[in-house]
Amino acid sequence: MFTGLIQEKGKITRIVPSGRTIALTCHASEALLTDYRVGDSMAINGVCLTAIKTGKQEFTVEIMPETYQRTTFSTAKINDEVNLERALAFNGRLEGHLVAGHVDTTTTLLEKRVLENALILTFAYPDELRNEIIPQGSIALNGVSLTIIETTLRYFSVGLIPHSKNQTNLGRLNRGEAVNVETDLLGKNVKANQLIRGGRKEMSYE
Repeated sequence: MFTGLIQEKGKITRIVPSGRTIALTCHASEALLTDYRVGDSMAINGVCLTAIKTGKQEFTVEIMPETYQRTTFSTAKINDEVNLERALAFNGRLEGHLVAGHVDTTTTLLEKRVLENALILTFAYPDELRNEIIPQGSIALNGVSLTIIETTLRYFSVGLIPHSKNQTNLGRLNRGEAVNVETDLLGKNVKANQLIRGGRKEMSYE
């Protein structure tokens, strides 16, 4: 589990395809990678991935085909900035919201504008996430825990304070660029319970 509070921005240094998987290497600070070991988790742009190799200032993870197709890693390039967060310790403080690192889908930036000290980002509302993105609810975009300002049938907006703008890669987004989206776990459970109670969905374990 993660909090959606980005610890630092890293940089992609290698992308090595191998069959239907990809080995991705990122540069990060020694401070972030202190006691980071093979088998440990790291959220990269909001995607929970497992280290297969670690060093003082870089680490490598393996990306499965499903993750590749569902996330922005399908268009990732060398030198891309990525948001990094290590897994939450059980005795850690939860100051963002609970983020699983299991990305639902991607969406694209429609508009960004400055409003006093905030940067307002407006994204297309993915149809498959209908009723999971609500005003004042939580959402993770590229792994960043944010509060939703406004929603319509076509779009939703979030705001970045200066710290979030500088600490993450969201402030450098351009119109048309994609981000990874993970909706709030609590919201998912509420929606699932409503569907079950309403008799509109059958659970299958086959």
